[in-house]
Amino acid sequence: MKKTLVLGTLLCVISQISIYPCTNILVTKGASADGSVMISYNADAGGFMEPLYFSPARDWNPDDSIEIYDWDTHKYLGKIKQVSHTYQVIGLINEYQVSIGETTFGGREELRDTTGVLDYGSLMQLALQRARTAREAIKVMTSLVAEYGYYSSGESFSIADPNEVWIMEMIGKGPGRKGAVWVALRVPDGYISAHANRSRIREFPLNDPENCMYAPDVISFAIEKGYYKPEQGPFSFSDVYDPPTPGSLLFCEGRVWSIFRRAAPSQNFSEDYWRAVKGAKPYPLWIKPDKKLTVRDVIALMRDHFDGTPYDLKKGLAAAPYGCPVRWKPLVWKIEGDTTQYAWERPISTQQTAFAFVSQLRSYLPREIGGIHWYGVDDNYTNVYIPLYCSIKEPPECFRVGSISQFTLESAFWVFNLVANWAYTKYSYMYEDIRKVQKELEDKFFEFQPAIEKTALELYKSNPKRAIDFLTDYSISQSNLVLQRWRKLWEYLVMKYNDGYVNDVTKDHGRSPKGVGYGDEFFRMVIKERPGYYDVRWREKSETKTTEPTQSTQGSN
Repeated sequence: MKKTLVLGTLLCVISQISIYPCTNILVTKGASADGSVMISYNADAGGFMEPLYFSPARDWNPDDSIEIYDWDTHKYLGKIKQVSHTYQVIGLINEYQVSIGETTFGGREELRDTTGVLDYGSLMQLALQRARTAREAIKVMTSLVAEYGYYSSGESFSIADPNEVWIMEMIGKGPGRKGAVWVALRVPDGYISAHANRSRIREFPLNDPENCMYAPDVISFAIEKGYYKPEQGPFSFSDVYDPPTPGSLLFCEGRVWSIFRRAAPSQNFSEDYWRAVKGAKPYPLWIKPDKKLTVRDVIALMRDHFDGTPYDLKKGLAAAPYGCPVRWKPLVWKIEGDTTQYAWERPISTQQTAFAFVSQLRSYLPREIGGIHWYGVDDNYTNVYIPLYCSIKEPPECFRVGSISQFTLESAFWVFNLVANWAYTKYSYMYEDIRKVQKELEDKFFEFQPAIEKTALELYKSNPKRAIDFLTDYSISQSNLVLQRWRKLWEYLVMKYNDGYVNDVTKDHGRSPKGVGYGDEFFRMVIKERPGYYDVRWREKSETKTTEPTQSTQGSN
């Protein structure tokens, strides 16, 4: 009897859910402090929450197939053949320490093939189920779209294993043209790369198969479509298939700039390119960091609001009185009667993150122990990265329950949202309380890691199954611990910051609340808005008429 597996994906699509979601960092062995390969990923989209994906290793019959549904619309796309064996996958890492991330760049709209069977999310999950190396994953993905067609718009992929990390960019050929044009480059050892919803591969070598793979027609197709003429100069995938706009530079390249300027401050990367200065030089595809990076360094890079720069989102009128770095959507806006288009900056850390991870992949350990999916939910600035080993037999329940339309305190997603959303009301104060608990938990994970892995290695020598059981118990117990600790933190924050006060609940039975006001910067803006209105003084009769706030300061949406 024929069996069918429905493959659900869990990623974010730019055209349907949100604008300019997702950020990736890629770190090679030679650029990491411990010789691991790392990739990071934010899945950013409003109204988005999916259970942590888990697919155990399994054998299949020759006539088994997979039904493919677009994860966002749940539109049925078609059916493909199953392979004889699939590997275990948890989140976006498999049992062989292969991990994949993505960011959508969209590109030329006319190249979207709405008749294709495979969306980018399905490609990622299928590659993880079928590949034991990054190179194999690239071959799986490209051969599948050649056979069944590519449904999604332009996509950048981070594809890594314990030895290599690749960046691959892909876009379809339009309705009725099965397949895709694509190019994949291996990041040189000792370097890091990043991408954030813009195609970043420009020129690439045509005769270096060890470090570069590409579709045979990636250039000829562009010539055929009139996108590129050889006399124009060297072929650039990015310029041809995803031409830059001021908006795409502002929203996307700004995040790459912020990663690069923090990882390599000595290189003094200019902000001109992402600020859409005409003629500005694009940022390189990869850079050599000033120092080798740890997992904690990568996590820190992903927690970013352009901090310490002129674009710091915790500063200025838009941050309100308590330095809130969130800019409520939409990012792009206009004012009635004004033809100018305005936009907020788009940082790496954002309130609509559904989940994030840093995959740590180590060739010098048994694969069951070497691969860790450091996993967190909700806003990067206020989440906690928890170690989930790639070999664990089952996922933590707190990452599997609830949905975007079903609230439960048993869901880590909702508990982290409770804390983050409460913090947005008095951010500069509450973030310090959150950061202490965040640091306390992550400190423990990284301090315990050598001992946990030493124990797992000892068990592995005599009984690999016992080692996997041990790592499963550890990953689940720590996830549950974080859930409970974050619920306690939420309860504490509600009590401490009740009714706009900062309360000391341990003093005078909580009856000595402290009013903390708004701060001088905000007061100055208030006074400037209505000069003389807030003065406490004797007034003349002629001064009694009040001045109303201007329309521009009342705001509109």
